[in-house]
Amino acid sequence: METFFEALGLISLILLAGVGLLAGYLAGRIAGRNMALYLAVGVIAAIATPFILAAVGISVLAVGGILFLLVVGAVGALIVLALVRAIAQKGR
Repeated sequence: METFFEALGLISLILLAGVGLLAGYLAGRIAGRNMALYLAVGVIAAIATPFILAAVGISVLAVGGILFLLVVGAVGALIVLALVRAIAQKGR
C-alpha cells in the first residue's frame, strides 16, 4: 500500500508539471515572447501552489483528489504567470 501512495505522489508531481507546462505555453503564446520563461514559471508555480496552500493550513487538497490538485495547480500557475506578464510589461 505504501508503494501505491508513493507512486500517486510521483504521478501528481508529473501531472502538475504538465499542467504548468500547458499554462506556461498558453501564456507564452499570448505574450508572444519569452516562451522559456513562461514555461519555467508555469511549472514552478503549478508544483509550488499545492505545497504553499498545505503549509498555510489549507488541507482541503488532501480530500479533493488528483483532479482538484490539478485545478489548484493550474489556477496558481495562471495567477503567477499573470503577475510575471504584468511585471514584464511594466518594465518596458
